[in-house]
Amino acid sequence: MEGAVGVWAWWLGLLFGAVPLLCLTVWHSTDAWHCAAFALKHGGRRLPPGHMGVLFLGETLSLLWYFKLARRPDDFIGAKKSAYGSGAVDSQDTRTGVQVLYKSTSSPSIVACSPAANKFVLQSAESFGIRWPVPELVGITSVVNVEGSSHARLRGFILAAINRPSSLQTIATVVQPRVVAALGTWADKGTIVAATEIKKMTFANICKMFISMEPSPLTDKIDQWFGDLLYGLRAYPFDFPGTASHGARKIWSHSSEEFNGMQSRRKLDAIFREDLEARKKVDKQCDDLMGGLMQMKDEHGKKLSNEEVVDNIVSLVIAGYESTTIAIMWAVYHLAKSPIVLAKLREENIAMSKSKGGSTSTTLMITHTDIPKMKYTAKVVEETIRMANIAPMVHRVANRDVEYRGYTIPKGWAVLVWLRSLHTDPNYYEDPLSFNPNRWDEPAKAGTYQVFGGGPRICAGNMLARLQITIILHHLCVGYEWELLNPDAEINYLPHPRPVDGAAMAFRKLST
Repeated sequence: MEGAVGVWAWWLGLLFGAVPLLCLTVWHSTDAWHCAAFALKHGGRRLPPGHMGVLFLGETLSLLWYFKLARRPDDFIGAKKSAYGSGAVDSQDTRTGVQVLYKSTSSPSIVACSPAANKFVLQSAESFGIRWPVPELVGITSVVNVEGSSHARLRGFILAAINRPSSLQTIATVVQPRVVAALGTWADKGTIVAATEIKKMTFANICKMFISMEPSPLTDKIDQWFGDLLYGLRAYPFDFPGTASHGARKIWSHSSEEFNGMQSRRKLDAIFREDLEARKKVDKQCDDLMGGLMQMKDEHGKKLSNEEVVDNIVSLVIAGYESTTIAIMWAVYHLAKSPIVLAKLREENIAMSKSKGGSTSTTLMITHTDIPKMKYTAKVVEETIRMANIAPMVHRVANRDVEYRGYTIPKGWAVLVWLRSLHTDPNYYEDPLSFNPNRWDEPAKAGTYQVFGGGPRICAGNMLARLQITIILHHLCVGYEWELLNPDAEINYLPHPRPVDGAAMAFRKLST
């Protein structure tokens, strides 16, 4: 009897003593390791506050819990703000705005998630370099990866090609026939999956503007290949087995047969190189983005290499159609659930159409010069972009030890600028998860609206995105009406927020 009691006592002691101790050791081991290494190298300096997760997994499980199971993505960063911020937010943004977030055994990360911290990182190009999770997929020599003078030169060309007023005027003329035709097709179908149909329409326009390709079986294949690239590029930056980011790395090491991103990238390279060579042979100069890249010269008169042209076309097509597709889908989704907003939007756009001689049955094309007159439409566009959070974060790496508000960001550590946390923070936006264009009667608080990033690498296509959203909103609300089939459908937040049914809806011409 006494022996049995002794055995039970031993097991209970193990359960309530050794096991909790082991759990605490596992929980703090990563923190202890990195803090000790940091202290040995930097002496009395301080790391930003936070917890670096558990060995090998980091905070992957926590992220998956908030994003996939609880479906409360903002609580992932919100919990860190509550735990490690230095108090209430005031007009000077007194919170530290940085937290430690464990990424992998070899690459710990800092998360910047306040207006001041984000601005500091985004505008300090010399201190923080570019770090995409999988830079090879988008192109080593593309504008999103190169830095310094090469980036400035490419960015300058892109801005001139797609963001200056004369370019936007031309683009408005090019894209609208496809928009009008697509909407008519949707009405004929009666029921559509908005995410799918919008993607087709947007991709067709981007192909025309960037590479002068009309819809065909080939562009359907190109769309599919881009989808493979996006699977890896849109992953959250946690290199953990089972995530898309990890899968993309496996592909590049040729150790995975499941995900064909590498093969798709090679196919895209082949298609664009073939087009490029064909243009050279016949000395064909197309009035599109690829043609402009082929004619670009540096300060020494040297043109871009074939690799540079192809890398930049791939990166710009990705940026040009995927993000715009997501934004337009959310615009249609929110308007379907906001009848008062839609009525006001429709009133303004019908008035614009009538001023040009159109009606609900004969919608006329709007021009770039019409758009500044559409004040309420502009508010709807900005509210859509804020809530869509197309790029929830951007990636940087510390090029050197960087001091920020008494803390040191060590050289080589990744820095994740978490843009989404600003746009969904009730300290900056009242009832931030509600769709309310009227909030734009007043400008956002300084530094709290960073939907296109910031600093010298702010998205070069921000005006193009706004233009495309405005155009489709105009033709939608003047000529059509729609209802969500599943208005209470759950939202998937990885890799991008979207309803699980892709915003399936009934779609028809507007009743007169």
